[in-house]
Amino acid sequence: MSDTEKKADIAAVIAELEKVCSKQPKNVYAHHQLGLVYRQAGRMDDAIRFLEKAIEIDDQSVESLINLGAIYFEKGDVDRALEFNEQALRVTPNMAEAHVNIGLIRQRQNRIDEAIDSYTRATQIVPDLISAWINLTSALTMKEEDEKAVEAARKALSLEPDSAMARNNLAVALYFKGEFEESKKNMETARELGYPVDERFAQSLEEKVGQ
Repeated sequence: MSDTEKKADIAAVIAELEKVCSKQPKNVYAHHQLGLVYRQAGRMDDAIRFLEKAIEIDDQSVESLINLGAIYFEKGDVDRALEFNEQALRVTPNMAEAHVNIGLIRQRQNRIDEAIDSYTRATQIVPDLISAWINLTSALTMKEEDEKAVEAARKALSLEPDSAMARNNLAVALYFKGEFEESKKNMETARELGYPVDERFAQSLEEKVGQ
């Protein structure tokens, strides 16, 4: 399907959902879905408008809250992102995705201990949630807890062996742990899997291995 055809399909879905929302102003599902389609189309202001409408109709609409949090995070408004994810947790306290999102927010704010707590909570709720392990690896590396970072990265890879990001994270964690040969092997695998490896990191590894 060409880009033109995809855009036409999205436009048709938007038109249909707008009709439903107009005829059924209390239909939370239709407003939520329209918000998602607008997000897919890159029309973030419209996405926000309809997702907020979904929450206005039903303040227990957890998926709308999560998606709003994600949009505001992408826009750089971490306060609003945090607000919506915390609201989602008030509705569903054991929602692992919301804990991961809050971890990302805390990590962006350089509140690393809080980020680690949020990611760890997510792994306790859903032990096979790879995004939690990947982000936990990153936060632990930032805190210089290298052994724990390696363990988290290996856990992520046990869940998804072909994850380029998890493989790169393991390479970085091993580098800071001083295991340069294994770090290089994992870095090369990450690159083969399509990860855009930082060339400065790659060069530093080459130098360390060559010493």
